[in-house]
Amino acid sequence: MTQADGDDPPATGQGAPQAPGEPPAPAKRSRSTKSPRRLLRNAAGRVRRDAQTLLTPTPEPVLMPVPFTPPAADEKPRWPNPFLFGFLGALGVLVAVALAQAVLTVQSVLILAVLALFLALGLSPAVDFLTRRRVPRGFAVSIVALALLAIMALGVVALVPVLTQQTGTLMRNLPVLLNNLAQHPQLAEWEAEYDLTGSITRYVSSGSLINNVFGGLWGAGRLVANLVFSVIVTLVLTTYFLASLPSIKETIYSMAPGSRRARAKYLAEQIFGGVSGYINGMFIIVTVASVSSFIFMNFAGLGSYSLALAFVVAIFCFIPVVGSYIAMVVVAIVGFAVEPAIGIATVIYFLIYMQFDAYLIYPNVMKRTVKVPGALVVLSAIIGGMLFGVIGAIIAIPTTAAVLLLYREIVQPALDAS
Repeated sequence: MTQADGDDPPATGQGAPQAPGEPPAPAKRSRSTKSPRRLLRNAAGRVRRDAQTLLTPTPEPVLMPVPFTPPAADEKPRWPNPFLFGFLGALGVLVAVALAQAVLTVQSVLILAVLALFLALGLSPAVDFLTRRRVPRGFAVSIVALALLAIMALGVVALVPVLTQQTGTLMRNLPVLLNNLAQHPQLAEWEAEYDLTGSITRYVSSGSLINNVFGGLWGAGRLVANLVFSVIVTLVLTTYFLASLPSIKETIYSMAPGSRRARAKYLAEQIFGGVSGYINGMFIIVTVASVSSFIFMNFAGLGSYSLALAFVVAIFCFIPVVGSYIAMVVVAIVGFAVEPAIGIATVIYFLIYMQFDAYLIYPNVMKRTVKVPGALVVLSAIIGGMLFGVIGAIIAIPTTAAVLLLYREIVQPALDAS
């Protein structure tokens, strides 16, 4: 039979008929099967695309400024009934007094909570850096918290043995030091008349010094227990605030009226950014101060105490205005105890470094984060220290920066519009 017109010729592959005597044609490879090299190449391509997706950070949201909107001129205040107004006023006074008493009762815990919130805002850029690279927030908070705990543990491990050793050495060598000091003619005369060496030795060894300074062993135990409690509470609250910081911010934003919520969110973000920038700047300043002190002490002959004293310098440098001077005194005392020349070199080093820090490091680090005049920095640190101690001095400067920001963004535009 002849092939009909329009029909396709038979295929020469698997389904095509074979001529007699010809070897069988090889079967075609199925399209569904691929070579191992192609499979490995496709798998490598998928891994590369997944890695690029994982390592590419998500873009940061751009916060647009929200201008101040003055109230309408035709709005008139509505005054309530005089009796109702007086009753509500008296009730408000009673509630205010009760709240003031409650705040005074839990003042120490509230101060620790504010410090923990400030630390959380300072550590939040590190958490955001990890979360933008597809790291879960809980895991990122754990990494930052463990790094902070590791630094504190390293400092405590370096400081406690040195402190214990030096205290024991001082107690053993105190009589010899007093006898050497009594060789001075005037002191020798006082020693012969009042027995100063024996009195001081008996006073220190009898425990009266601890009783007068700490209120006895019970008072010293309470002081150590309060310090440990404060550190633990601060670390726990910092971790909690760091983990739930986005929800805390949204809760604060929701407290503002809906018509002005965008403006309130803008101002709150500016305040949070200022506090975070100040804490980050302090971390940088403290790191530079402690590392510089560590290097100097290794060259000056205090290598065996360098790590512990660098941790002490880092702690005291967090205190504004006076922290560097306290650190200088502590390190200089250890230097004079080892050798007078080392003590003199320590004082000279710290005086030079404080000038370098005050005129170069601190202004360059803080000029983009905390816009507070120098006089207000000193004044706020002094007032905060007088009111709430060391923690008050630490949180006083970012609080002042927040108040100045509110004045520039709310009070000043309202005064200009009136």
